[in-house]
Amino acid sequence: MLARSALFARNVARSLVRNHHGGVPGENLPFEVGNKYKLTLLFTLFFGSGLGAPFLIVRHQLLKQQ
Repeated sequence: MLARSALFARNVARSLVRNHHGGVPGENLPFEVGNKYKLTLLFTLFFGSGLGAPFLIVRHQLLKQQ
């Protein structure tokens, strides 16, 4: 019974996406999802810059004190 309701929910969600949002998953994203290597590189640069920025700022401040 649970599997049947999950399948029904999945089918309803798919039909809603197809009928009301253009029908192509990822169509409304601001970046390409077709090239997985480019997508991986962009995600790495985006999250890497955010995670690495505090360490670079601290390094800069420590070097500036000397």
